[in-house]
Parts: sequence; C-alpha cells; structure tokens
Amino acid sequence: MKLSLIEQETIILYNQEEATAEVYTHDPKLLAKLELLAQKHPSQITRKNDRTFIVPKKCISVREPYDEQRRAAARERALAGGYRPPKRGNP
Repeated sequence: MKLSLIEQETIILYNQEEATAEVYTHDPKLLAKLELLAQKHPSQITRKNDRTFIVPKKCISVREPYDEQRRAAARERALAGGYRPPKRGNP
C-alpha cells in the first residue's frame, strides 16, 4: 500500500535518561542519509529495522530559522574566508 505524502511522516522519540534517540521515517532522503551515517559510524548509529534508526541524541537539533539578514552575513563571511561551494553535477 502506497502512503500519501501527508502519511509519510518522521517520528523522533527520546527520553531524558537515555543518550540515544529513535528516528522512524518514510522520508527517502532522510533514510538515505541515516543509512550513510550508519555505515560511516556503525558504533554510534544503528538500524533497528526497515525504517527506524538509533542515533545519539546530540545528533538531534532544533535551530533558529535563517532570516535574510543572517543569510547575507553568513554569505559575506564565507566569501571573505575564500569559501567556494563544490561543483554540482558530473565532472
């Protein structure tokens, strides 16, 4: 059965006692990212089942949204520091 986009949710569960969080998702991009991280850091990020991963709580964050002023300041700092974004597409 195919789920609608509204049904393709991500659920993050954690408690105050344990150092890990459980991430359940139907988001294909997040699944791919979690799988890559699990391969790269198998001692810290593990797959529990088909759509659930166990991750350190420190990987979970909620950040303040970027407004245009903050984005412009970050852009200026990057340019001043000589940062050049990676090339996209096939080399």
